[in-house]
Amino acid sequence: MRITAVVEQCVPLRGDIANALVDFSSHTVSLVAVVSDATRGGKPVVGVAFNSIGRFAQSGILRDRMIPRLLAAAPETLQNDTGGLDPGRVLACAIRNEKPGGHGDRAAAAAALELACWDLNAKLADEPAYATIARHAGREPAGSVPVYAAGGYYYPGSGGLGVLRDEMRGYLGSGYRAVKMKIGGAAQAEDLDRLEAVIDVVGDAAAVAVDANGRFDPDTALDWAQALRPYALRWFEEPGDPLDYELNRRLIEHYDGPVATGENLFSTPDVANLLRYGGMRAGRDVFQMDAGLSYGLTEYARMLDLMEAHGVDRSQAFPHGGHLINLHIVAGLGLGGCEAYPGVFQPFGGYSPDCVVADGRITPGDAPGFGLERKPGLAELIGKVSS
Repeated sequence: MRITAVVEQCVPLRGDIANALVDFSSHTVSLVAVVSDATRGGKPVVGVAFNSIGRFAQSGILRDRMIPRLLAAAPETLQNDTGGLDPGRVLACAIRNEKPGGHGDRAAAAAALELACWDLNAKLADEPAYATIARHAGREPAGSVPVYAAGGYYYPGSGGLGVLRDEMRGYLGSGYRAVKMKIGGAAQAEDLDRLEAVIDVVGDAAAVAVDANGRFDPDTALDWAQALRPYALRWFEEPGDPLDYELNRRLIEHYDGPVATGENLFSTPDVANLLRYGGMRAGRDVFQMDAGLSYGLTEYARMLDLMEAHGVDRSQAFPHGGHLINLHIVAGLGLGGCEAYPGVFQPFGGYSPDCVVADGRITPGDAPGFGLERKPGLAELIGKVSS
């Protein structure tokens, strides 16, 4: 089998929301289709993926550097032992002649290509991607996984606490039992009022996480740790700059509750530094690296291996992203749980109708691959890049 074409489309996210630092109204995503010469029903089998959510499309890196490398490669150099695409070999080809370090946008561009190969291989095997991923890892796939609803953003003209309460009630009514909300975008007193409103709706502070999106300097992070300590929350996410491991370590020394970070770490060396210097605790803290932002599943699996080598169980891994690709990764690799974006970041956020949420758990659908073609709003875009 060989790759006959690779197509990338820059897709705008829908929604007018913000966290403590970022307004998402102008954000975009790279939707990628890897077209093969294998056929099913007289049509080429196409692997589809994207570079996660909450950053920007990587059109230039893909168009000018990575896609030409793949199309120029000898087909056999990209194949696995059964003649399908080897995602690791595709990744190595895509980043050929790239220097170490400087991961950022490059890591997300490569991830879209690498993840599309997993979708393609699962379609060739006529099975959901989580089954392909589990078999490759020598594991049994999970039938369902824990899931939490991420929301509580800063909405323009939101109407105050009433709208926030209604949002959280909607998540509970849809089958979610745990939620996450944003802090750091308002004065502390206002954000604490927002937090107490959410806890009141959910009924259990241990089911509520807060996310500062890296907003705080060291002193402010410690001040917030003191303010949050009495609530005994599910976790306190990304209090400061993701590469400030000293800040993370200091905060953990003063905060007994779980701390979550990692969504903005894009390589195994980054995760190694977090484990060495960030103070993260086995059995307590949460690692949120996202394959769609960090070179794909090949690199993400190395991150998990590194965590386990440091005594951290994979149940502490909750990937960022809230989309179908990470749902299949969580189910295939037996991770701690999955984020969901039920009402934001469309058309990529959230899940397709065949993914059932019940009592705080979600079951992937049975469509071959990641099932992106079953996602309303996304299916139409996939049809355009795949044709």
